Amino acid sequence: MKLLITGGAGFIGSAVVRRAIADGHEVVNLDALTYAASLENVASVARSARYAFVKADVADLDAMNRVFAEHRPDAVMHLAAESHNDRAIEDPLIFVRTNVLGTAALLEAARRYWSGLEGAAKAAFRFHQVSTDEVFGALGEEGAFHETTPYDPNSPYSASKAGADHLVRAWGRTFKLPVVLTNCANNYGPYQFPEKLIPMVILRALEGKDIPVYGDGRQVRDWLHVDDHAEALLLVLEKGRLGETYLVGGDSTQRNIEVVRTLCANLDELAPANTPHADKITLVTDRPGHDFRYSIDASRLRDELGWSPRRDLADGLKDTVRWYVENRDWWQGIRDRGFHSERLGLVKG
Repeated sequence: MKLLITGGAGFIGSAVVRRAIADGHEVVNLDALTYAASLENVASVARSARYAFVKADVADLDAMNRVFAEHRPDAVMHLAAESHNDRAIEDPLIFVRTNVLGTAALLEAARRYWSGLEGAAKAAFRFHQVSTDEVFGALGEEGAFHETTPYDPNSPYSASKAGADHLVRAWGRTFKLPVVLTNCANNYGPYQFPEKLIPMVILRALEGKDIPVYGDGRQVRDWLHVDDHAEALLLVLEKGRLGETYLVGGDSTQRNIEVVRTLCANLDELAPANTPHADKITLVTDRPGHDFRYSIDASRLRDELGWSPRRDLADGLKDTVRWYVENRDWWQGIRDRGFHSERLGLVKG
């Protein structure tokens, strides 16, 4: 199968690209190469005869039409998105442009291309929208998100992803474009840009800096290893029911402060400092609109398609710390480009 994977130089997208090539698929990796993307993330597969890269912006309809005409994919996996909540507070319109208008442009290009297909090729085509559990808003102390949970986004980022999801469903219902959707838990693992919690903690600890934790750190997240997520996404693309949504969770809910303390303990073992790394933990002003708790019920994915996460959170976190410790050149390049995990996302007048 030839896959058009948007955002394939980003964190989750690159994991999907690497897994798809390993599984024997052809891949067209489409990415605009914005600040959080890097072709280093797919260097291990870039020389494959089944891999091609296209630098383009999903919001550019003409470019999307050309990509479909030239590469003629069998399916689309749409992962291109602005994804960091703090940046969405700083500049929400970029998120609307990429996540909403970009999805609309990609959908329209896919529809035009699909409409021109015939027979088995048309019947086999799929458009997979990869989204987040943040579209559902926040949970209280109990409960979990399900595929039928109403949308209730609380941030510019989650609202833009909710808008994209609604567009995908609308193209499916109005134009009969064959679509599937997934909403995932918080991802972690190698190659994650260090604006997100886990790599931010690891890198700041390795550099001897304070480790900021928002609010009291009691926020709860469901953690999903990116390689487990990539496996689930390809499974849904191939075997998921058209028009349906599948939630992808790691079955690993934990408070942020507990995750940070676990990372510090792993760092004490793998990269010891003069004092315990946990001594650097500092509680800072919480992010505006910070959702309290996420938890995913992934039973549909398990019951229908037989998927469940393979990686235990404790082992996954330790492996992730080890990867960043052993791959300093990768993240040092990010530091050299001027990103130092500065605080973003405080509302200004």
